[in-house]
Amino acid sequence: MLRKEDFEYELPDERIARFPLEPRDSSKLLVFDVRAEPQISHHIFRELPQFLDGSWQIFFNNTKVIPARLFFRKDSGALIEIFLLQALQPSEISQMMQTRQKVSWACAVGNLKRWKSHAVLERELSTEKGKVIFRAFLADRVSQKVDFEWNTDHTFAEMIAKIGQMPLPPYLKREVQAEDTNQYQTVYSQHEGAVAAPTAGLHFTPDLLQKLHNQGLNIDYLTLHVGGGTFQPIKTENVLEHPMHSEQVVITRQNVLNLLAGKKIVAVGTTSMRTLESLFWYGMKLEQNQEALFRIEKLFPYEIPDNEVISLKKSMQNVLAYMDKKQIGTLIGETEIMIIPSYQFRVCEALITNFHLPSTTLMMLVGAFVGEKWREIYVQALANDYRFLSFGDGSLLFRNNS
Repeated sequence: MLRKEDFEYELPDERIARFPLEPRDSSKLLVFDVRAEPQISHHIFRELPQFLDGSWQIFFNNTKVIPARLFFRKDSGALIEIFLLQALQPSEISQMMQTRQKVSWACAVGNLKRWKSHAVLERELSTEKGKVIFRAFLADRVSQKVDFEWNTDHTFAEMIAKIGQMPLPPYLKREVQAEDTNQYQTVYSQHEGAVAAPTAGLHFTPDLLQKLHNQGLNIDYLTLHVGGGTFQPIKTENVLEHPMHSEQVVITRQNVLNLLAGKKIVAVGTTSMRTLESLFWYGMKLEQNQEALFRIEKLFPYEIPDNEVISLKKSMQNVLAYMDKKQIGTLIGETEIMIIPSYQFRVCEALITNFHLPSTTLMMLVGAFVGEKWREIYVQALANDYRFLSFGDGSLLFRNNS
């Protein structure tokens, strides 16, 4: 039985990076390469191009963080915080962000006991279109479903941009600052919908992206809208019982064609990796059922016997055939994939990622990718004054294919 204790290490509070470095690519970069000697070496993030040549294809997650923390003050003075977790109605996030006048979200409500079920919370604000009343209704106390309504033709994205705050991770233990609007966002963010940043991407600058392109790498962007469960610690003794929150992914036809090109794949961040590996398993589902929905349950990859698993090429051919049959250029799906030691990686051969909280699914993913070497990697990172977590330093990890 896999236990959460298997992914623990001691992280001193002073090693948690509260603020990012400027420029972004001046952070440290730990490189773990089983093909090199020594296997672990230390660099500056802007030196990344020297480790990746034109034989690699690099995938970024271009989701954009939304100001998902909404605050309402009751007439009594009580402050209610509503943290947006998952879009319910409409459930497609791109549609949600453009919806006008009414939406529903699954939320985490702070000070819930002070919000009576019949009470309506309101925020009044002035806009270029006049006065707007933004209302929140507690539709379901148990599931913390919240309905939002407003009395103008503003989109939901426009409304939360006016009243919301950036959802910094709680472990930063600081107030949101004006600079966070840009600093907790990748330079290539495009599609609104994440409630946490794909933090491995925070190290990249336009100049670094250009250098990778000049190096001959094919650069591609996919989308996973990061959910609030990303940083959730494992609380169950058996990690398989840990609930994985579903996250929405968006895949383009070009993503699939690039995966069919046969280059080695490096994922920027655990979110990109989860997307790519989930896409492979969707191709596996299509092998079993040509009309299968794009939904990857957390343990689906472990339920398929090895002798029935198809190749990456065949999987992508299945996906491409499905898209051609449906005459669509974009796939929207859901994944709650759990990547833990014993997982067989089907797509990614390298991973760019930050240093994660102990006893989380992110630590399990790193442990699955590099094996027990993760402990040595983290020992060296601590010994060499690396900064940890969202605004911390980065690593480039190569998978052992032997």
